[in-house]
Amino acid sequence: MDHDVVRKAPLFAGLDQESAESLIAEMSATHMERGDILFHEGDQGDRLFIIGEGKIKLGRTSADGRENLLAILGPGEMFGELSLFDPGTRTATATAVAETQVLALSTEQLREYLASRPQVALTLLAALARRLRRTNDVVADLVFTDVPGRVAKALLDLAHRFGRPVEDGIMVSHDLTQEELAQLVGASRETVNKALADFATRGWLKLEARAVLLVDIDRLQRRAR
Repeated sequence: MDHDVVRKAPLFAGLDQESAESLIAEMSATHMERGDILFHEGDQGDRLFIIGEGKIKLGRTSADGRENLLAILGPGEMFGELSLFDPGTRTATATAVAETQVLALSTEQLREYLASRPQVALTLLAALARRLRRTNDVVADLVFTDVPGRVAKALLDLAHRFGRPVEDGIMVSHDLTQEELAQLVGASRETVNKALADFATRGWLKLEARAVLLVDIDRLQRRAR
């Protein structure tokens, strides 16, 4: 696990390398395969997690069994910190969508750590505020943006976090199935597949297995507005 990636998490803001390594040494590591569940919606929240490698999806299930993805998180991203500020049950299920390594710090350890570094608590609150802003954007998109626009916006977000430049564009290895991508967008798989096929026909992208090559970023950005 690359500790430089782990130290990108807000938890390590302002720490020198020695202090960061000391904190990492206190964290417990978990290896996950695709499909492994880290915690379920409704479980008691008692620790914070940071992704060292791989990807985690956070999702919720309705009473009738329908699923919705709240977020896809990757290396250096943090989740579960809500339990520090609002102790209670988990609001989502965390599942690996690729081979993944996560580090965990218990709420008790985290509180002891923050007691001597209050500035880090402010950094964590800022991270929560950014997440709330993203949630507000998602709600607005569901109301005001059509499905193709939401698909374009989701692909651009995935490209920003997981994409890598290649000769023909940006390769985005998102590791999501068609159903998971539809859940992320908040639409049926058929509707999302239709939008993707239309984008491919226009030459804006090329579809791969659990990946997509974005060829025309400008057109996708205009469609996402």
